Amino acid sequence: MWDSFWDFIWYTVVIFAFVAYLMILFWIITDLFRDRGLSGWWKALWVLFLVFVPWLTALVYLIARGHGMSRRAAEAQAQMQQQSDDYIRSVAGKSSAEQIADAKALLDAGTITQQEYESLKAKALA
Repeated sequence: MWDSFWDFIWYTVVIFAFVAYLMILFWIITDLFRDRGLSGWWKALWVLFLVFVPWLTALVYLIARGHGMSRRAAEAQAQMQQQSDDYIRSVAGKSSAEQIADAKALLDAGTITQQEYESLKAKALA
């Protein structure tokens, strides 16, 4: 019974280490392609070492280039946040205050009647 329990624990540790290695590998490869300051030859060398000496290379990469890696990840996250905010603003349209102001300008210009203005105002506030 204890042999199978410890086998289960060992398999759990091995699976955890493998998944952690895959996550670090993808983070490093993503960072390599994100880094515009590193030449293609250095990128190829890093990938080559990642294939043949994965754990040591990942450790060295995180120690040597970890600060830049976190900076590039933060910049990418900020850029994605800005794109998301821009998209939301473009889809959301005008606020209710802007809609009421536009309707008031139309009323003042004589384009719409008072009843139409009230209707547009009620729709904007709804």
